[in-house]
Amino acid sequence: MAKPNYQFEKRQRDLAKKNKQEEKRRQKLAGNAADKPADDESEKPADSTSESDAGPK
Repeated sequence: MAKPNYQFEKRQRDLAKKNKQEEKRRQKLAGNAADKPADDESEKPADSTSESDAGPK
C-alpha cells in the first residue's frame, strides 16, 4: 500500500487557498474601480445640497 504524500496535499490546499484569495482581491479591485465613478457623481450633489443647507442657517 502506498504512503499518503501529506506535503503534496498541503501544498495543493495552500495553492488553492492562495488562488481563491487572489480571485477575491481581483473582484474587489474591479468592484471598487466600477463603483468609484458612480460614488463620485452621487457625492457631488449631496455635498452641494449640504453646503447650501448649512449656509442659510
